[in-house]
Amino acid sequence: MIPVYLINGFLDGGKTTFISYTISQPYFHMKDKTLIICCEQGDEEYADELLRASNSVLEVIEEEEQFSASYLIELEKKHKPGRIILEWNGMWNVKKMKMPWHWKVEQQVTCLCGTTFSIYFSNMKSQLAEMLRKSELIILNRCDNLPNLPNYKRNLKAINQKAEIIFEDSAGEMSVVMDEDLPYDLKSDLLSLNDEQYGIWYIDALENTDRYLDKTIEFVATVFTPKNFPEGYFVPGRMAMTCCADDMAFIGFACKYEGAEKLEQKSWLKIRAVVKREFLDVYGEEGPVLHAVSLEKIEKPKEEIISFV
Repeated sequence: MIPVYLINGFLDGGKTTFISYTISQPYFHMKDKTLIICCEQGDEEYADELLRASNSVLEVIEEEEQFSASYLIELEKKHKPGRIILEWNGMWNVKKMKMPWHWKVEQQVTCLCGTTFSIYFSNMKSQLAEMLRKSELIILNRCDNLPNLPNYKRNLKAINQKAEIIFEDSAGEMSVVMDEDLPYDLKSDLLSLNDEQYGIWYIDALENTDRYLDKTIEFVATVFTPKNFPEGYFVPGRMAMTCCADDMAFIGFACKYEGAEKLEQKSWLKIRAVVKREFLDVYGEEGPVLHAVSLEKIEKPKEEIISFV
Protein backbone atom coordinates (compact mmCIF):
# COMPACT_ATOMS: atom_id res chain seq x y z
CA MET A 1 0.00 0.00 0.00
CA ILE A 2 1.25 3.47 -0.88
CA PRO A 3 0.29 6.15 1.68
CA VAL A 4 -1.49 9.20 0.27
CA TYR A 5 -1.69 12.52 2.12
CA LEU A 6 -4.73 14.34 0.77
CA ILE A 7 -4.60 18.14 1.08
CA ASN A 8 -7.77 19.88 -0.05
CA GLY A 9 -9.45 23.26 0.07
CA PHE A 10 -10.41 26.04 -2.29
CA LEU A 11 -8.07 28.18 -4.39
CA ASP A 12 -5.74 30.40 -2.31
CA GLY A 13 -6.61 28.43 0.80
CA GLY A 14 -2.94 27.83 1.60
CA LYS A 15 -2.55 24.24 0.36
CA THR A 16 0.76 24.77 -1.44
CA THR A 17 2.19 26.75 1.48
CA PHE A 18 1.18 23.99 3.90
CA ILE A 19 2.72 21.25 1.73
CA SER A 20 5.92 23.23 1.16
CA TYR A 21 6.31 23.77 4.89
CA THR A 22 5.61 20.10 5.63
CA ILE A 23 8.13 18.62 3.18
CA SER A 24 10.80 21.02 4.47
CA GLN A 25 10.57 19.60 7.99
CA PRO A 26 13.11 16.98 9.12
CA TYR A 27 10.38 14.69 10.45
CA PHE A 28 8.99 14.29 6.94
CA HIS A 29 12.26 13.32 5.28
CA MET A 30 12.76 9.75 4.10
CA LYS A 31 14.90 7.85 1.62
CA ASP A 32 12.00 7.07 -0.68
CA LYS A 33 10.80 9.66 -3.14
CA THR A 34 7.74 11.82 -2.48
CA LEU A 35 5.40 12.37 -5.41
CA ILE A 36 3.41 15.63 -5.20
CA ILE A 37 0.39 15.66 -7.48
CA CYS A 38 -0.93 19.19 -7.87
CA CYS A 39 -4.45 19.54 -9.26
CA GLU A 40 -4.74 23.29 -8.78
CA GLN A 41 -2.12 25.99 -9.32
CA GLY A 42 -2.53 29.26 -7.43
CA ASP A 43 -0.15 32.13 -6.74
CA GLU A 44 2.24 30.00 -4.69
CA GLU A 45 4.60 27.60 -6.45
CA TYR A 46 6.86 24.78 -5.30
CA ALA A 47 10.51 25.87 -5.27
CA ASP A 48 12.80 23.61 -7.32
CA GLU A 49 15.45 23.78 -4.60
CA LEU A 50 12.94 22.59 -1.98
CA LEU A 51 11.81 19.71 -4.19
CA ARG A 52 15.40 18.55 -4.68
CA ALA A 53 16.28 18.92 -1.00
CA SER A 54 13.22 16.94 0.11
CA ASN A 55 13.59 14.23 -2.56
CA SER A 56 10.25 15.22 -4.05
CA VAL A 57 8.94 15.38 -7.60
CA LEU A 58 6.00 17.41 -8.86
CA GLU A 59 3.35 16.39 -11.36
CA VAL A 60 0.51 18.71 -12.40
CA ILE A 61 -2.96 17.51 -13.44
CA GLU A 62 -4.93 20.38 -14.93
CA GLU A 63 -8.12 18.64 -16.06
CA GLU A 64 -10.47 16.65 -13.84
CA GLU A 65 -10.97 14.07 -16.60
CA GLN A 66 -7.23 13.34 -16.55
CA PHE A 67 -7.39 12.33 -12.90
CA SER A 68 -7.97 8.59 -13.26
CA ALA A 69 -6.63 5.43 -11.68
CA SER A 70 -4.90 4.44 -14.92
CA TYR A 71 -3.07 7.77 -15.24
CA LEU A 72 -2.06 7.71 -11.59
CA ILE A 73 -0.55 4.27 -12.07
CA GLU A 74 1.50 5.70 -14.95
CA LEU A 75 2.85 8.37 -12.60
CA GLU A 76 3.63 5.71 -10.01
CA LYS A 77 5.59 3.64 -12.54
CA LYS A 78 7.44 6.76 -13.70
CA HIS A 79 8.59 7.96 -10.27
CA LYS A 80 8.30 4.90 -7.98
CA PRO A 81 7.36 7.00 -4.92
CA GLY A 82 7.28 5.81 -1.33
CA ARG A 83 4.43 8.18 -0.58
CA ILE A 84 2.18 10.63 -2.36
CA ILE A 85 0.95 14.12 -1.48
CA LEU A 86 -2.20 15.03 -3.38
CA GLU A 87 -3.08 18.72 -3.63
CA TRP A 88 -6.72 18.42 -4.61
CA ASN A 89 -8.67 20.98 -6.62
CA GLY A 90 -11.45 22.31 -4.39
CA MET A 91 -13.78 22.79 -7.36
CA TRP A 92 -13.55 19.14 -8.41
CA ASN A 93 -16.09 16.63 -7.10
CA VAL A 94 -14.29 14.68 -4.39
CA LYS A 95 -16.91 11.93 -4.66
CA LYS A 96 -15.61 11.16 -8.14
CA MET A 97 -12.02 10.81 -6.99
CA LYS A 98 -10.75 7.44 -8.26
CA MET A 99 -7.35 6.24 -7.12
CA PRO A 100 -5.56 2.91 -7.60
CA TRP A 101 -6.76 0.31 -5.10
CA HIS A 102 -3.33 0.12 -3.45
CA TRP A 103 -3.19 3.87 -2.76
CA LYS A 104 -4.43 4.45 0.78
CA VAL A 105 -5.35 7.87 2.20
CA GLU A 106 -3.22 8.08 5.33
CA GLN A 107 -4.27 11.57 6.36
CA GLN A 108 -6.61 14.26 5.07
CA VAL A 109 -6.07 17.96 5.72
CA THR A 110 -8.27 20.88 4.66
CA CYS A 111 -6.76 24.36 4.25
CA LEU A 112 -9.13 27.34 4.09
CA CYS A 113 -8.79 31.11 3.98
CA GLY A 114 -10.48 32.90 6.87
CA THR A 115 -11.35 35.96 4.79
CA THR A 116 -13.39 33.94 2.26
CA PHE A 117 -14.71 31.20 4.54
CA SER A 118 -18.14 32.77 5.09
CA ILE A 119 -18.66 33.15 1.32
CA TYR A 120 -17.89 29.50 0.61
CA PHE A 121 -19.87 28.35 3.63
CA SER A 122 -22.93 30.31 2.54
CA ASN A 123 -22.81 29.52 -1.18
CA MET A 124 -21.00 26.19 -1.52
CA LYS A 125 -21.81 24.50 1.77
CA SER A 126 -22.35 21.00 0.34
CA GLN A 127 -19.08 21.03 -1.58
CA LEU A 128 -17.23 22.39 1.43
CA ALA A 129 -18.76 19.72 3.65
CA GLU A 130 -17.52 16.97 1.34
CA MET A 131 -13.97 18.20 1.83
CA LEU A 132 -14.28 18.62 5.58
CA ARG A 133 -16.03 15.42 6.62
CA LYS A 134 -13.04 13.09 6.57
CA SER A 135 -10.34 15.63 7.42
CA GLU A 136 -8.32 15.00 10.55
CA LEU A 137 -6.95 18.53 10.51
CA ILE A 138 -8.63 21.77 9.38
CA ILE A 139 -6.49 24.89 9.06
CA LEU A 140 -8.17 28.27 8.77
CA ASN A 141 -5.49 30.82 7.90
CA ARG A 142 -5.37 34.60 7.40
CA CYS A 143 -7.60 35.06 10.43
CA ASP A 144 -6.18 38.45 11.42
CA ASN A 145 -8.80 40.55 13.22
CA LEU A 146 -11.72 38.36 12.13
CA PRO A 147 -14.55 38.80 14.65
CA ASN A 148 -16.47 35.62 13.87
CA LEU A 149 -13.91 32.93 14.70
CA PRO A 150 -16.05 31.29 17.43
CA ASN A 151 -18.92 31.00 14.92
CA TYR A 152 -16.57 29.66 12.25
CA LYS A 153 -15.32 27.06 14.68
CA ARG A 154 -18.85 25.92 15.49
CA ASN A 155 -19.67 25.75 11.77
CA LEU A 156 -16.66 23.51 11.16
CA LYS A 157 -17.37 21.33 14.18
CA ALA A 158 -20.95 20.88 13.03
CA ILE A 159 -19.66 19.20 9.88
CA ASN A 160 -16.72 17.33 11.43
CA GLN A 161 -16.85 16.92 15.18
CA LYS A 162 -13.59 14.97 15.48
CA ALA A 163 -11.26 17.17 13.44
CA GLU A 164 -8.55 19.29 15.03
CA ILE A 165 -9.10 22.92 14.05
CA ILE A 166 -6.21 25.38 13.88
CA PHE A 167 -6.52 29.14 13.35
CA GLU A 168 -3.55 31.06 11.95
CA ASP A 169 -2.89 34.70 11.17
CA SER A 170 -1.19 35.96 7.99
CA ALA A 171 2.23 35.33 9.50
CA GLY A 172 1.37 31.70 10.08
CA GLU A 173 1.34 32.04 13.85
CA MET A 174 -1.33 30.47 15.99
CA SER A 175 -4.27 32.68 16.80
CA VAL A 176 -6.14 32.11 20.05
CA VAL A 177 -9.91 31.93 19.78
CA MET A 178 -11.30 33.43 22.96
CA ASP A 179 -14.50 34.86 24.40
CA GLU A 180 -17.05 32.52 22.89
CA ASP A 181 -20.12 34.44 21.81
CA LEU A 182 -22.62 32.02 23.33
CA PRO A 183 -26.36 32.80 23.13
CA TYR A 184 -26.97 31.90 26.78
CA ASP A 185 -25.60 32.89 30.16
CA LEU A 186 -23.08 30.37 31.51
CA LYS A 187 -23.50 31.88 34.97
CA SER A 188 -27.15 30.88 35.10
CA ASP A 189 -28.12 27.95 37.35
CA LEU A 190 -30.41 26.62 34.62
CA LEU A 191 -29.69 26.72 30.91
CA SER A 192 -33.06 26.51 29.17
CA LEU A 193 -32.11 25.89 25.53
CA ASN A 194 -34.28 26.66 22.52
CA ASP A 195 -33.75 24.82 19.21
CA GLU A 196 -31.02 27.14 17.94
CA GLN A 197 -29.23 27.20 21.28
CA TYR A 198 -29.31 23.41 21.58
CA GLY A 199 -27.15 22.95 18.46
CA ILE A 200 -24.66 25.56 19.66
CA TRP A 201 -24.58 24.03 23.16
CA TYR A 202 -23.97 20.53 21.74
CA ILE A 203 -20.96 21.68 19.70
CA ASP A 204 -19.49 23.67 22.58
CA ALA A 205 -20.04 20.87 25.11
CA LEU A 206 -18.05 18.50 22.91
CA GLU A 207 -14.95 20.67 23.21
CA ASN A 208 -15.50 22.46 26.50
CA THR A 209 -17.22 19.88 28.67
CA ASP A 210 -15.65 21.25 31.84
CA ARG A 211 -17.56 24.52 31.76
CA TYR A 212 -20.87 22.67 31.79
CA LEU A 213 -20.05 20.14 34.51
CA ASP A 214 -22.74 20.00 37.21
CA LYS A 215 -24.85 22.57 35.37
CA THR A 216 -28.53 21.87 34.84
CA ILE A 217 -29.83 22.12 31.28
CA GLU A 218 -33.31 21.88 29.82
CA PHE A 219 -34.30 21.24 26.20
CA VAL A 220 -36.84 19.55 23.92
CA ALA A 221 -35.70 16.19 22.54
CA THR A 222 -36.81 12.96 20.95
CA VAL A 223 -35.97 9.56 22.44
CA PHE A 224 -33.38 7.35 20.77
CA THR A 225 -31.82 4.20 22.23
CA PRO A 226 -29.11 2.70 19.99
CA LYS A 227 -28.58 -1.04 19.82
CA ASN A 228 -26.27 -2.48 22.49
CA PHE A 229 -26.61 0.69 24.55
CA PRO A 230 -25.92 0.18 28.29
CA GLU A 231 -28.94 -0.49 30.49
CA GLY A 232 -30.34 2.59 32.15
CA TYR A 233 -29.17 4.97 29.41
CA PHE A 234 -30.75 6.53 26.32
CA VAL A 235 -29.99 9.47 24.02
CA PRO A 236 -32.26 12.52 24.10
CA GLY A 237 -31.44 14.54 21.00
CA ARG A 238 -32.54 16.16 17.76
CA MET A 239 -32.15 15.62 14.06
CA ALA A 240 -30.02 18.49 12.81
CA MET A 241 -29.19 19.72 9.33
CA THR A 242 -25.43 20.11 9.05
CA CYS A 243 -25.18 21.66 5.59
CA CYS A 244 -28.16 20.77 3.41
CA ALA A 245 -31.46 18.85 3.45
CA ASP A 246 -29.72 15.66 2.30
CA ASP A 247 -27.11 15.85 5.03
CA MET A 248 -28.54 15.42 8.51
CA ALA A 249 -27.34 13.90 11.76
CA PHE A 250 -28.86 12.97 15.08
CA ILE A 251 -27.08 14.91 17.81
CA GLY A 252 -27.26 14.15 21.48
CA PHE A 253 -25.36 12.80 24.46
CA ALA A 254 -25.97 9.66 26.48
CA CYS A 255 -28.37 10.22 29.36
CA LYS A 256 -28.61 8.16 32.54
CA TYR A 257 -32.21 7.57 33.55
CA GLU A 258 -33.79 4.84 35.65
CA GLY A 259 -36.44 3.36 33.45
CA ALA A 260 -34.79 4.32 30.16
CA GLU A 261 -35.81 0.94 28.70
CA LYS A 262 -39.49 1.85 29.10
CA LEU A 263 -39.24 5.05 27.04
CA GLU A 264 -40.96 4.93 23.67
CA GLN A 265 -38.60 5.34 20.75
CA LYS A 266 -39.06 8.60 18.82
CA SER A 267 -41.39 10.00 21.47
CA TRP A 268 -40.98 13.64 22.43
CA LEU A 269 -40.16 15.06 25.81
CA LYS A 270 -38.82 18.05 27.65
CA ILE A 271 -35.83 16.95 29.65
CA ARG A 272 -34.04 18.57 32.54
CA ALA A 273 -30.64 17.04 33.33
CA VAL A 274 -27.29 17.65 35.00
CA VAL A 275 -24.13 17.44 32.92
CA LYS A 276 -21.43 15.01 34.07
CA ARG A 277 -18.27 13.58 32.57
CA GLU A 278 -18.04 9.79 32.49
CA PHE A 279 -16.43 6.94 30.64
CA LEU A 280 -18.81 4.90 28.51
CA ASP A 281 -17.89 1.98 26.28
CA VAL A 282 -20.02 3.49 23.50
CA TYR A 283 -17.82 6.61 23.64
CA GLY A 284 -14.57 4.71 23.98
CA GLU A 285 -13.41 7.51 26.25
CA GLU A 286 -14.69 10.01 28.78
CA GLY A 287 -17.33 12.36 27.51
CA PRO A 288 -20.43 14.36 28.45
CA VAL A 289 -23.14 12.25 30.08
CA LEU A 290 -26.48 13.67 31.19
CA HIS A 291 -28.13 12.63 34.45
CA ALA A 292 -31.86 13.11 34.07
CA VAL A 293 -33.61 15.12 36.78
CA SER A 294 -37.06 15.17 35.18
CA LEU A 295 -38.79 14.11 31.96
CA GLU A 296 -42.05 15.57 30.68
CA LYS A 297 -43.88 14.03 27.72
CA ILE A 298 -44.87 16.61 25.12
CA GLU A 299 -46.42 16.79 21.66
CA LYS A 300 -44.21 16.68 18.61
CA PRO A 301 -42.87 20.21 17.95
CA LYS A 302 -43.77 22.07 14.79
CA GLU A 303 -40.14 22.03 13.66
CA GLU A 304 -38.68 18.56 14.17
CA ILE A 305 -35.36 19.32 12.46
CA ILE A 306 -33.08 22.03 13.78
CA SER A 307 -30.17 23.83 12.20
CA PHE A 308 -26.80 22.60 13.44
CA VAL A 309 -25.07 25.95 12.96
